[in-house]
Amino acid sequence: MANFAKSQVPRFSVDVYQNEFLPEGGREVSAIVTVTATGGGTSGGAPLSGVSASPSGVPFPTASAAVVIMVDCSGSMDYPPQKMRNARDATAAAIETLRDGTEFAVVAGTHTARQIYPESGGLAVADASTRAEARNALRKLSAGGGTAIGTWLRLADELFAGARARIRHGILLTDGRNEHESPAELHGALETVAARFTCDARGVGTDWEVKEVTGIASALLGTADIVADPAHLAADFTAMMESAMGKEVADVSLRLWTPVGVEIVFVKQVAPTVEDITARRTEAGPRAGDYPTGSWGDESRDYHICVRVPEAGIGQEMLAARASLIVPATGGTPEVLSQGLVRAVWTDDLASSTAISPQVAHYTGQAELAQVIQQGLDARKSGDIDGATAKLGRAVQLAEASGNADTAKLLSKVVDVVDAATGTVRLKAKVADADEMTLETRSTKTVRVKK
Repeated sequence: MANFAKSQVPRFSVDVYQNEFLPEGGREVSAIVTVTATGGGTSGGAPLSGVSASPSGVPFPTASAAVVIMVDCSGSMDYPPQKMRNARDATAAAIETLRDGTEFAVVAGTHTARQIYPESGGLAVADASTRAEARNALRKLSAGGGTAIGTWLRLADELFAGARARIRHGILLTDGRNEHESPAELHGALETVAARFTCDARGVGTDWEVKEVTGIASALLGTADIVADPAHLAADFTAMMESAMGKEVADVSLRLWTPVGVEIVFVKQVAPTVEDITARRTEAGPRAGDYPTGSWGDESRDYHICVRVPEAGIGQEMLAARASLIVPATGGTPEVLSQGLVRAVWTDDLASSTAISPQVAHYTGQAELAQVIQQGLDARKSGDIDGATAKLGRAVQLAEASGNADTAKLLSKVVDVVDAATGTVRLKAKVADADEMTLETRSTKTVRVKK
């Protein structure tokens, strides 16, 4: 059983990649902001407690994580019967992966939400004894009832409210559609809990709705994936829990400050997945706004920032935006972990002003790749063969050009590729549900730009 502790919190760095040169009259500035956290991770030993120091020496809390596992126990989980058994085994594997000191609970989800462990309510603290108790309690996970995911999330939120840890993470498994509450009720639950915990969502089998599961993960800054074969659940749950246990700093935000006259066009995470976070801005003082990024361990993510600057003459230059990593700190004053600058310089040198940053070009293509896959699959479902062929052909072309081999492989299960370089494809006459759902679920996964 997992018995390891935090070594130290990661240090953050911010690197900005852009072509800062604009032609006369040019106004749109794009930049890729790479955020890297290093030096965190876990090591053997007993859990550390208290607070850890940020790079500037200001302390901020990094208490052990809190985790709530939400397991679908609707009637369909008994068809076939091994699906429920696999879900119990997967939950047991996740519990085994918990670090000592982690607060945790298990929730059975149907048309209502019921706490399975700890029976007394609240959260248990992981150690050899509580892990054993939780494994025994999993016998109570049995199939029967409907599906109302919003109720599961609200119960998880109530449980997290009593947690001491700042890192609060959910794992949610479902095998069907959210049929026992309205879309508005699920949306309301997601809006309520969005800023309170992150959540990974998984669909098992092929009878669930991709947009529901990916929408839950997107709203809660987590990952989404398909586990087509229930036998693979234990490995997936273990990997998710290992990732959660590797998080060291919670509630990190990307803060953008812009000068007077500069408008933010969009802010998108573009690696490891495409996620538009423009609408998630919360104001943070004059001309500044915070965009949530969730919890971090040792990892790197890329963000595409696009701003519109006022017109200026040849030879002029300006700071177009300042990107900072912000984390709450003890005492209430946010701590700046690192920052980078986005610049604009007007020039009459045509070669300079028309060059496209390789990083910007790459992730623009990756964002288009995610979009055309969704559009192509939607067209295919609606019977628009020509539209589906055109969009999925473009997706094949973009995947080939960017070296996104994983997505190219998934596309090859939906279309026959005649010429990848030109995007010439034919739709397959028959496509397995699992293959189509896997492509849709993983369509936003990107590859890093080649250095």
